[in-house]
Amino acid sequence: MSAAGPWTATVLTLFPEMFPGSLGHSLAGKALAAERVRIETIQIREFATDRHASVDDSPFGGGAGLVMRPDVIDSALRSVVTEGSHRPILYLSPRGTPLTQARVIALAEGPGPILLCGRYEGVDQRVLDAWAMEEVSLGDYVLSGGEPAALVLLDACIRLLPGVMGNEDTTAEESFSHGLLEYPHYTRPADWAGREVPPVLLSGNHAEIARWRQAQAEAITRARRPDLMRAFEARSVPARK
Repeated sequence: MSAAGPWTATVLTLFPEMFPGSLGHSLAGKALAAERVRIETIQIREFATDRHASVDDSPFGGGAGLVMRPDVIDSALRSVVTEGSHRPILYLSPRGTPLTQARVIALAEGPGPILLCGRYEGVDQRVLDAWAMEEVSLGDYVLSGGEPAALVLLDACIRLLPGVMGNEDTTAEESFSHGLLEYPHYTRPADWAGREVPPVLLSGNHAEIARWRQAQAEAITRARRPDLMRAFEARSVPARK
């Protein structure tokens, strides 16, 4: 917890009851209970101006579905963004930039993000532009709304906050921490269903174990994520003088 208070995430949503959801359990739940973390929700519908509390309307140009209104979203944001605020404003969207571990680390090191969860066909582009929102995607698929994506993003951030994981070495060797996917893990029993643990892991030779783990990480990354492997190899090539 910083002098300014706990790391705080503000979620603008039509379904505030979805939070903290899974984040109320395990490590994130303990962090919330210990007030290392705050998750506050803003009900977007409270900023509607008509008697039906409308937050969406038909898209200009025609087409299926509805679009969330810019004036309603703008009012909701103005209720939480203070003057001089440097908190990033993220819109969870399948067309956004893919979320990476590097971005998660940066968010965890900051004061905490403001997250906009869209619904229907999405949000009017004008309010995204007006607030210079960062659009973030979890992958090449579509969800029913931004709330599940927001929960995933928050889980990834919260586990990196000081004191949450307990052992800092745990995150140092995870997938993406060095640009590679993680090596395989094994535990007791040493022989299970005829499958034995790789002998090197039982050798006690820590240098050999480190080399084996590095080779495994590179092999898995090369097979499953050639894009990551190309980037890793490019960084590993000594710069030409």
